[in-house]
Amino acid sequence: MIKEKGNRLITEILRKIREVHLSPLDYLPQEELREKIIDLVLRGVPREAHVKARPLLSALRKELINSNVEGVRVVVFGGGTGLSNIIGGDSRTEGWVENPFCGVKDVFPLTKSIVCVTDDGGSTGELLKDLPLVAIGDIRHVLLSSIQLKTLQTRYNVTPAQAGEIAVALHSLFNFRCPGPMRHDLPELVTLGAKLDLLPQLLRNYLRKLIKHLFDDSRFAQTLQRPHCLGNLLVAAAVYKEVSPDYSNHELAVKSDVLHQGLFDGLNSLSRVLGAGERAVLPCTSTPAQLRVHYTNGIEIIGENRLSEAQRGFPVENVQVDYFDEVRVLSEVFEEIARADILILAPGSLYSSIIPVFKVPGLADAVRANKNALKVLISNLWVQEGETDLSIADPERKFHVSDMIKAYENNIPGGTRDLFDEVLSVSLKDIPASILQRYAVEGKIPIFLDREVFGEVDYIPVECGIYSQKALAERGVIQHDPDTLALAIKTLYNGRHCFEEKKREWQKSEKECNLYVNRSEFRKLFPFQRHGAISKWINELEFSCAGNEEFIDTEQARAAITEILWDHPTIPLNHFDRVAGISCIAKEKWNRDQRWDNVFSFYDPDDRFIKIRSDQLYVRSKIEVALMVALGESLLGNYAGKKVMKDIVINGLMMGKVYHLYLQEEDKRSCFFTDSQLAAFLSLSRMCPTDDQNHYTRLVNRGEGFTPPGLLMGLMYAWYLDNRLATHIEYKMSVIKINKSNLIPEQLNMSWRRKKMIEFFRDVVFESSFSSSPFIHDYYPGNECRNT
Repeated sequence: MIKEKGNRLITEILRKIREVHLSPLDYLPQEELREKIIDLVLRGVPREAHVKARPLLSALRKELINSNVEGVRVVVFGGGTGLSNIIGGDSRTEGWVENPFCGVKDVFPLTKSIVCVTDDGGSTGELLKDLPLVAIGDIRHVLLSSIQLKTLQTRYNVTPAQAGEIAVALHSLFNFRCPGPMRHDLPELVTLGAKLDLLPQLLRNYLRKLIKHLFDDSRFAQTLQRPHCLGNLLVAAAVYKEVSPDYSNHELAVKSDVLHQGLFDGLNSLSRVLGAGERAVLPCTSTPAQLRVHYTNGIEIIGENRLSEAQRGFPVENVQVDYFDEVRVLSEVFEEIARADILILAPGSLYSSIIPVFKVPGLADAVRANKNALKVLISNLWVQEGETDLSIADPERKFHVSDMIKAYENNIPGGTRDLFDEVLSVSLKDIPASILQRYAVEGKIPIFLDREVFGEVDYIPVECGIYSQKALAERGVIQHDPDTLALAIKTLYNGRHCFEEKKREWQKSEKECNLYVNRSEFRKLFPFQRHGAISKWINELEFSCAGNEEFIDTEQARAAITEILWDHPTIPLNHFDRVAGISCIAKEKWNRDQRWDNVFSFYDPDDRFIKIRSDQLYVRSKIEVALMVALGESLLGNYAGKKVMKDIVINGLMMGKVYHLYLQEEDKRSCFFTDSQLAAFLSLSRMCPTDDQNHYTRLVNRGEGFTPPGLLMGLMYAWYLDNRLATHIEYKMSVIKINKSNLIPEQLNMSWRRKKMIEFFRDVVFESSFSSSPFIHDYYPGNECRNT
């Protein structure tokens, strides 16, 4: 009986199986249709596919691949390596010349790039010291990656092999780095000149004219003394060639309309001659700009370079863009976005690539207004230190793809609505575990696609093998493959009418992302004007090395200090007002008490000199610490009239000490802070006011360390700018990271004080103009004077 029942059950199951009709697509293992057809195009028809399914799948693949897309208009947004790599390979690498005509530009000849312009490091930073231009390093990088085989062939009547030789010559020219100064007779430049002879005459003559213009145009005189990438100089020369020599750099900073047009004309001219085509590379704005980064612990720093170098230990909360003038956008940028068939957000640095582009007024709305284009976000492959290594949702873990989207949502005006639909992510399934393990040992962690979260936001995750199998096989490297990525996008475009659309009802975002235009007195200066002000101050500063038996190269020291101050754009110029000079003191004559610290500098309010122990001047990192601590101390000026430490002895036992601080009389006091601001700082320093408004005390228990207010100001100043400069303060500030508990009230008090101290430095010391929660002295001075 049981056996008969079992037989009937088997028979029923087999009947149901026979009723199942398999589609040829069911032989493709992915669940989502987009992933199925991309995998079909990239890998071919599965060997295990049924004999009847194979010709159908093969026909589908052939149609998806062979469909002509030469007339399809593509616009790609981004910056730097991520953008250039998908456009046509990373043109800075040596291997680029092996396959220079690849990527999106090869599949879609009508590809345009809209490039981020907030970079301030490397050769770009050197140009910003002298010229009122936008950052052009990423523009140069993408421009070289954009040269096209067919364009070179048509323009110069060359064979594919000759076009390859042109790419090799341009690669050498644009990536040549001169340590400075740049001279006509520089041997490397002479060698490069010989390579120019191999180029077509029109291209050769144009580049020679640009090089000649660099030396003839007096506006480049100073910048040619600095280390540079020749490609950046050529781009700058192409722009300045379109601008009347009657305008000085300072006049061009005022006449932004002149540079606005010159930037377009110069870039377009260079783009045509190089074989990249008309409007191939456009800046997202022609207005110089800088990045402002706000961390979740309240710290705010300025500069893309500081973001990449910082190790704050806290996630980035948001970024803003400061513009140095009225924001201008080339009309051609909006025209290209409006008529694009495909809009792509390239991979790259999260906070210093896509977000700054869409902070430019009107760009995000222009993308939203294009209702017909295929819109794709290409997810980053690796966690990037300083940007995506800590998640706001869970600071204990690295970024996931959903965290990237949330960052875009929180930072782009209007959120991510209609900016992209598909999110293209690298599939890690086929990458050997040993390779991923090796990367993990090196500290490189993939950004995982948390597919389950996407159901909540209605973006469409598309996971596929868009990494370079050749690079993986030959070098064990995982990176986006330009050709594979271009083919995946082509597949999405050709199959777009077959996909089921899933759209959500968007609600108007209540969050407003403000447009910030600098109006504060010290930050409305262009970077080159700020560098000029720093240089002038340093050169006029008295530099004393009297009493040192060893030779101190004061010019070298001045140059090092200038570079350090330039590298910290967060520092306002008025912080220099109370410094009259710098004095180097020999180690054997250094008489500062070092029992409690290893700080080898201080500010002397008597002569207004920064005093630095001379052995600190030989290593940049030591100069930086010494300078920042003393510069911070200088803000207090001569605030202290008298400082006294008195012992507390009870019944013959030493119980501790009391530190007495008597402020300088108000009419004699020279200080950066107002009286109320000074009182706030002293209270945060746990100094207790007395009945005498100029008298503060602090109980120091026996065996307890004590950092007096002046040194604390200097250490906090250095730590705020770069937490690596003051590890002592970093340790103290770590209490902010600890989970709070009412069981330990003092921990809550300490955390509150630390946060208020950060607010004080952000809003008062560094005069943040755009803080979302400006510092308010919302407590009574003295209520934090607990000597426990």
